[in-house]
Amino acid sequence: MAGGAGADAEKSHVILEAIELSEDSDDDFAYEELPDELELDGDEEETLDDINRLLAEAKPGAEGAGLGLTVPGDSPAKVQQRPQVIDDFFRNFLLKTGMKRSLETFQTEWYELQQSGKFKNSELEIVPDVYTRNHGLHEEVVLLRAEVEKARQVAATAKQSWDKFRKERDFHRMHHRRVVQEKNKLIVDLRRLKKHYEQYEPTLTELKHKYEVAMKEKMLMRLERDRFLSKVESLQKQLAQVQADTKEEGQVSTQEPQQATSKKATQAPWPSEDRVNPYSNSNFEAARVADLKKSQTFKGHVGAISRIAFHPKLPVVATACDDHTWKMWSMPTGELVLSGEGHRDWVSGVAFHPRGSLVATTSGDFTVKIWDVAKERCKHTLTDHNQAVWACAFHDMGDFLVSSSMDQTTKAFDMTTMKCRQTFRGHVDSVNYVTFQPFSNNVLTASGDKTVSLWDLRTGLCVQTFYGHSNACNQAAFNKKGDTIVSCDSDGIVKLWDVRVVSEYLQIDTGQHPANAACFDRSGKVLAIASGDASIKTFNVEDRVFVANLEGHDDSVQDVCFEPTSDKYLLSASSDATFALWS
Repeated sequence: MAGGAGADAEKSHVILEAIELSEDSDDDFAYEELPDELELDGDEEETLDDINRLLAEAKPGAEGAGLGLTVPGDSPAKVQQRPQVIDDFFRNFLLKTGMKRSLETFQTEWYELQQSGKFKNSELEIVPDVYTRNHGLHEEVVLLRAEVEKARQVAATAKQSWDKFRKERDFHRMHHRRVVQEKNKLIVDLRRLKKHYEQYEPTLTELKHKYEVAMKEKMLMRLERDRFLSKVESLQKQLAQVQADTKEEGQVSTQEPQQATSKKATQAPWPSEDRVNPYSNSNFEAARVADLKKSQTFKGHVGAISRIAFHPKLPVVATACDDHTWKMWSMPTGELVLSGEGHRDWVSGVAFHPRGSLVATTSGDFTVKIWDVAKERCKHTLTDHNQAVWACAFHDMGDFLVSSSMDQTTKAFDMTTMKCRQTFRGHVDSVNYVTFQPFSNNVLTASGDKTVSLWDLRTGLCVQTFYGHSNACNQAAFNKKGDTIVSCDSDGIVKLWDVRVVSEYLQIDTGQHPANAACFDRSGKVLAIASGDASIKTFNVEDRVFVANLEGHDDSVQDVCFEPTSDKYLLSASSDATFALWS
């Protein structure tokens, strides 16, 4: 109605104020007209109060800024537009359109309704700014779109990963199934083989037992055969001797006894048993190995030197080498005296005849050669062995020579007839070393079957076997008195045996390297050991203590030997193609 009245007034006249009087009004009440400037609503008063308060709060900051002062914690003032409430929105709209009477009517009715409390708080909300809301909604839409795009990318990546994992899962599942099938198949095969083996296990046990029994019987039969052969051979010799004696007694002429005597002299007699060792009661001074130092090194070979031996009467030594030669050297100057060439393979051993006129050498060409030192030539070649020959030794009377071979035998040769007089069988592996017990008929052997054996030269029977080594025995030797044996093996273990009680009384551990050789001094109290670690280890056997470790070679020491007459110096042979003098 107010809008319609305003339109009619523009056509006819202007109405400044319309007052409606009711009949029920009180005539005694005096109405007083107020000017337009003082008619303010409560909301406008509150708005002015807010503006004044803001000006009062901003004034100290402005004064401080004008004076150049800075209040701590103050930040630059920001201008913000407060959102319009509903009544302000309508007022602004009516003012913009010039509808003043409608504005007055609106203010009157708004004030009355507000004072009467008919408005609710939810109805007095502010009027949102459409642009601000549209802008916020646009930004929200853009952000949501970006998040949606990222989510799509993540979903695509997750899908690819899932596809990949699914393929891998399927592959591993197939592989697992195949492995399980193979496992089940193997289990079935193992069970079947186990049952099959259980069927044959009693048979195998029985066969193993039969094999062990057969091997024992075979060894016993072999020993009995060797014993009978030796008995037959000795009986044949006795028979031949009886026949020769009978024939000699029946002949009258002087020529026939001379011929019988010459025939009888063709074979050397066996050494006597009642000989006495001249060194049995002797007491020599122990060698002073603690003071020994390498004084000279001699290099005359082009291969490893495997054995070294002293001349029984002269200051001369002989060396055997892998270069197929053996040589004689004068000591202590080390001048070359003689060189022997004739073997077709490495020379493993060398030994002097007790008279010093002959030298015996052994070789990998299956032969033993006898050399005449005076004539500087090979006197005889013994070919009875069928494998490599490792070592040799002369009897102290010079009538017999023994040799040890890889063919598991040791042979005794008559130096008169140059024929094999005795064969020692019993080792089950290579016989690596052989020597005589001083001033007796006993032969000592060291074998790869981890045993050391003592044999009777005349009968060829084994007198005693020493057990205790856990690896191949490389060498065995007697002391001067002949009552102690030293043996060394490939584990670096050296054992000392008492021949009289047939027992071990001392064990020496030289380390992880093999013990290749061992040698007593004249007194039998000091022991020198050639070790595979390129050193010579010396021990005092009487005190059972380590004395010294002689180092100077570049490779394994193969043999060691004391000077036999005075123990003034020590000789060692090595795989570095040299032999050294220690004094």
